[in-house]
Amino acid sequence: MRRIAGVLAGHGAVVTFSFRGHGTSGGRSTVGDREVHDLAAAVRWARELGHSRVVTVGFSMGGSVVLRHAAQPQEGTGPDAVVAVSAPARWYYRGTAPMRRVHWLVTRPAGRLVGRYGLRTRIHHRDWDPVPLSPVQSVPLIAPVPLLIVHGDRDGYFPVDHPRMLANAAPGHAELWLEPGMGHAEHASDDGLMARIGAWAVSRAG
Repeated sequence: MRRIAGVLAGHGAVVTFSFRGHGTSGGRSTVGDREVHDLAAAVRWARELGHSRVVTVGFSMGGSVVLRHAAQPQEGTGPDAVVAVSAPARWYYRGTAPMRRVHWLVTRPAGRLVGRYGLRTRIHHRDWDPVPLSPVQSVPLIAPVPLLIVHGDRDGYFPVDHPRMLANAAPGHAELWLEPGMGHAEHASDDGLMARIGAWAVSRAG
């Protein structure tokens, strides 16, 4: 994330943060549900720092969070453009081996222990109640805010039907970049891709 922030900083000021339950952040992760409040706080903070135009950029779970936040922003926290990288389209997806491992981490006590001590991520034990609006349900509500969906055609977590589903949910509004040879999320996002995303963000939010 430091590398990515460094590339994006060539296009504008960057605010980064860790979601609840991750690393040294307090609380417990709800795996994309209440994290919209964390993002709203970060957007509010960016505006308090004097940044009048804010673009939200999220990867994987964070990608689902930026979509849901833009669809139903809290007062004063709406973004001026949105970028979702390697985001899922729907909840409870178990169609790939990595996602089956993620579900084990989230739903099993032993998995949550591995998450806490092995991955420094504290995961809440409660199920979603109610189930939050899914990313694909959120996308049509984002317009007219510019939206970019970025996904690798070799993503091992979410195959290409996910980004296509997201883009098809907002025809004429969402822009889809399907990246050849790209895997999943931050580790697969090279400096060239991030520079293109930074340029897109400046052109759409300016």
